[in-house]
Amino acid sequence: MTNNLKLTTNNFTLAIISGGKSSRMGTNKAFVKIGEQTLIERIIDRTKDIGQQETILITNTPDEYAHLHLPMYSDVVPDSGSLGGICTAIHHSKTSHSIVIACDMPFVSADLLRFMMTHAENADVVVPTVDDYPQGLHAIYSKNCLESIRGKIEEKRLKVIGFYDDVHVTYLDEEMLEKFNPEVVFMNVNTPEELEKARELAKITPP
Repeated sequence: MTNNLKLTTNNFTLAIISGGKSSRMGTNKAFVKIGEQTLIERIIDRTKDIGQQETILITNTPDEYAHLHLPMYSDVVPDSGSLGGICTAIHHSKTSHSIVIACDMPFVSADLLRFMMTHAENADVVVPTVDDYPQGLHAIYSKNCLESIRGKIEEKRLKVIGFYDDVHVTYLDEEMLEKFNPEVVFMNVNTPEELEKARELAKITPP
């Protein structure tokens, strides 16, 4: 059941999910460099001024990220994949809503995140869609999602968007996102080839 959570100014958390195994990259992708910054530093820098009350990092290897000086939390349910990361972010968030971002998105847009927040007050999930598929690791989640997410994890049903039917979801379609350059914003860096593409793109993409 959805409760009425009041979204007020600064009443949201930014949570960066950095719990993947980076098997396709061959090294922790959070620390590969694009220009002068590591990928995780780049994301933190690009999201630092969106009005969040707090920025937190979800990781199971906190020692590796201690130099970033962010609050860090390990999975509340081990071995529960990206859905577990979302669960952990919402669980530890001090606010009613959390923007959840994967650590492998080097072109995350502060303007897009602010736009997404304008749709969050009456929604449990605000999620952009690309090719009609929800970008669940670039989305906003309210505390109301926790019960449904925990239920899916207990059932070992770990698809990120698998609980969406249980809550109120606002989908942002590609027409709504067009001005934010979605082809670039939602780019993931999972392989050395994608990293090289991102490095080249960063040279010509405005900060």
